[in-house]
Formats: sequence, C-alpha cells, structure tokens
Amino acid sequence: MDFQELETDRLKLIEITDEYIDSYYAIMSKDEVTKYYGMPSLTEREQAENIVRSFRDNFAVKKSMRWGIIWKETNTFIGTVGLNNWSPHSRKAEVGYELAPSFWRKGITSEAVFAVMEYAFRELGLYRLGAVTFPQNNASSGLLKRLGFKKEGVLRGYLFQDDQNHDAFMFSRLQEEYLQEEF
Repeated sequence: MDFQELETDRLKLIEITDEYIDSYYAIMSKDEVTKYYGMPSLTEREQAENIVRSFRDNFAVKKSMRWGIIWKETNTFIGTVGLNNWSPHSRKAEVGYELAPSFWRKGITSEAVFAVMEYAFRELGLYRLGAVTFPQNNASSGLLKRLGFKKEGVLRGYLFQDDQNHDAFMFSRLQEEYLQEEF
C-alpha cells in the first residue's frame, strides 16, 4: 500500500520525510505543545529523527499512519495528524494530532482531522475511530465533539507523563454515523 497524501482547501497532508525533521523537532520541543500529549517535550534532534523513522516503519507494517500538515499559503510544515493503533483487520484506529502554537485556533486541526476521518472511513474502510485526550485539554475535547465524536468515558491512569499516570477521556466516531451525514 502506498502512502496516500491528502489535500484540503488550506492544507496538504503529506508523508513525513527526513526533510521535515527540524520542523517537527521545533514543534515537539515546545512544552505548550506536549503539555497534553502523553510524552515529554523533545530535547534533542535525534529524538525527532527516531520518531520520524518510526512513522515510516509503523506505516510499513500497518500499525499507524502519520501525515505532516503543510500550510499551503507558505508551504510550511506546521504539525502532524495521524492514525495510531491502526488495526486494518479490526477496522479501527485512534486519531492523534499536534500543531505549532502560532497556528492554534484557526480551525486547522479540525480541517486536518476531518480529512483523515474521511480517508479512514471511505478509503481504508475503518469502522471505528477513537481519540484519547487529557481531561484538562478542553480545546481537543471540543474539537472532537464538533467533529461528531462521542465521549465514551474515562480511562483511568491511561496516560503516562511527567513520571505519573493520568486519566484520559476516550472519544469515538463510527463509520455508520459518519456516512449518515452528508457534508
């Protein structure tokens, strides 16, 4: 299976290659970005190299798929969006994302997640998309609700960050719900 790039009005969702390591590192080294991410901020470029390599490796074995978000207007790498814990056999995955703070509150993440949701349900044939958020991350919870995800409950001690376990909200969206809404 080839990596499928996606496009929206304002964004290109592209395969993350080595040319984007520095941009990815710049985003993921910011504490405000990783505050609710479930991992600490990156402190060395080599960490970004390893993560970008893992994006490729995990796609090759159909465990995840991660797109770089390119802002078309300036052709700038501004974040990533993807499918984690992808199980083609079980027809499910979890969506995840992060964005450079200077692009927050512009509807960009919603636009990117919507494109991935469309691709996951219509092209990959997934039945369930999940999403996990920190309870304190109101922006992410609000985004998911606006995109039709339903809060299922609390996963106790599910996320590990800052040397401690944290509860997480679990959201989901099903293919049949999505396909009933014609956009």
